[in-house]
Amino acid sequence: MERFRDGERFIGLCRQCGNYGKRWGCPPFDYDPADKLAAYDTAEIIATRIYPDTTWLPLSEAAAVMRPVRERIEAELLRREKETGGLAFTFVGECLNCSPGTCTRPCGLPCRHPEKVRPSLEAYGFDISLTLTDLFGIRLLWSTDGMLPKYLTLVCALFY
Repeated sequence: MERFRDGERFIGLCRQCGNYGKRWGCPPFDYDPADKLAAYDTAEIIATRIYPDTTWLPLSEAAAVMRPVRERIEAELLRREKETGGLAFTFVGECLNCSPGTCTRPCGLPCRHPEKVRPSLEAYGFDISLTLTDLFGIRLLWSTDGMLPKYLTLVCALFY
């Protein structure tokens, strides 16, 4: 955690995002993430690259391209979380459990699916780009000209 987590820097970046405080998987949290992480001594980090069928897809298609992979990995993470008594970290972006734009957090209501919603590593202050390059030798690619990059990268984890 000392090497890949910079809570102040990345939570500061989260504050600049339009989803800050608007989704249950996003900060601010009603607890200190560092305290929650202190309960675990092992982390399994999983990096997945997704190569779109075509390189000429608009960025707006990213969620659709990632969805089948996210569904499979998130289900497995939640199963392993239950098995180990750990804490799963899924992916930044739209929650898969409610329709887009219907999260109850902005309304001050409880999450409809607290058994499924997990934060991303970024939401706990982890540097995904550094994690990818140092641990996996993968460069994080960004969209250019509103088109999907050559590949999309998902990074998740299980702490236990």
